[in-house]
Amino acid sequence: MMDINTTPLIDVMLVLLIMFIITIPPQTHAVKVDLPINSNHPANPIDATKNKVIVDSAGVVQWNGSPVDLVTLQQYLEQTKTMNPEPELHFQPNPDAKYEKVDTVLAVIKRSGVSKLGFIGNEQYRNDF
Repeated sequence: MMDINTTPLIDVMLVLLIMFIITIPPQTHAVKVDLPINSNHPANPIDATKNKVIVDSAGVVQWNGSPVDLVTLQQYLEQTKTMNPEPELHFQPNPDAKYEKVDTVLAVIKRSGVSKLGFIGNEQYRNDF
């Protein structure tokens, strides 16, 4: 038989390939990313330009979309008075909300001394009168 036995040649090539792969340094390139840190402190709920108070049909008072009680509402309103310029306050009661709850919220707003107050959604009452 005149053919060359290639099995030892292939074995040697595989060993050299494995040694070459082992000696390659590992990739040390990394992309540094600053991930946000989870904190228990909520973001500032007061907007510097305008804030919205909503009274829904169940009587829940919402400040910029998150439910609040009347004491927290009073605190937020006091904080807005100290800002320069004072942000606008948009008040939007639901037509199905009880008048007593809307009146209570308006009393809290009046006692706080907010000077920039606007009523939103009055067009929904256009056909009632």
